[in-house]
Amino acid sequence: MDAVLFDMFGVIARDQSPEGRAALEREAGAAGADFWDAYWFPRQAYDRGDLDGPAYWKSVADRLGVVFDERRVRRLLALDVESWSRVDEEMVAYVAGLAAEGMRLGLLSNIPAEIADFFGERHARVLEPFSVVGLSSRIRRAKPEPAAFAWAVERLEVPAARVLFVDDRQANVDAAVRLGLAAHRFTSLGALRERLLVK
Repeated sequence: MDAVLFDMFGVIARDQSPEGRAALEREAGAAGADFWDAYWFPRQAYDRGDLDGPAYWKSVADRLGVVFDERRVRRLLALDVESWSRVDEEMVAYVAGLAAEGMRLGLLSNIPAEIADFFGERHARVLEPFSVVGLSSRIRRAKPEPAAFAWAVERLEVPAARVLFVDDRQANVDAAVRLGLAAHRFTSLGALRERLLVK
């Protein structure tokens, strides 16, 4: 491979913790499938930047059949950012090592503006190894849409077949393969190390 294109959450940063998920449920006054169906239904539009934070939470509230006042929206926005704020330090170090070895690296993450801003301010070191940083709310494209991958591959300036895309979600891996990229579904750093040793 001439370049590696990484996903963020579930690979370099951690998915939401049980504690973070529970805090969101408490603040929203809804739990279980009802809440999470409402949470994920407009998420692609939020990730892509079609909705800002307040509009996203209004959409969630509409699906739940409730109204969130401005104070609650602000609290939900803060809790959502917090729930996605943890990074995997072992992966951060591994990515930095790849960059130090001269590997061309890209990041393609579905990430709404508020969380993108948080990472830029609080976790800038996580983004530093990447020569291409595609944050969905800023590039207005979100995986698994073909346009998101095309945006990243064009800027990596490497043929798609020579790019290894690494993501924890099978739908995104499948989309990358359909577009001609090599792909690896992330399950562990050990498995990724083995995959990158395969020429």
